[in-house]
Amino acid sequence: MDKILSMISLATKAGKTVGGEFSVEKAVKTGKAHMVIVSEEASDNTKKKFTNMCTYYNVPIYYYGTKEELGHYMGKEFRASMAVLDSGFRNALEKQLKARR
Repeated sequence: MDKILSMISLATKAGKTVGGEFSVEKAVKTGKAHMVIVSEEASDNTKKKFTNMCTYYNVPIYYYGTKEELGHYMGKEFRASMAVLDSGFRNALEKQLKARR
C-alpha cells in the first residue's frame, strides 16, 4: 500500500484533515492548514487557485494522487483537494512526497 495515502488515512482518522474546496480554502485562510494536497487530476483552474492561495498564505502545496484515491483514503467519494491540519502529519507526509520526486 502507498505510504502517502495510508498516512492521509491515518491523519483523517485522527481528525487532522479537511477535504473539499470550501473547507480547504477556509483552513488556509484561517491559518489552520499546515499543508495542502491537490489531486493530479484536478482542473487547471483548481490547481491555479490553490497554488496562488498557498503561495500568498505561505502554505506548502503538493500535487498527488487521483481524486478517487484522495477521497477513498479520507473516507469520502472524490476529493480534488485536502488540507493537513497538523505539523507532525505534515512533516511525515512532506518527507514521503519529497522522496518520490
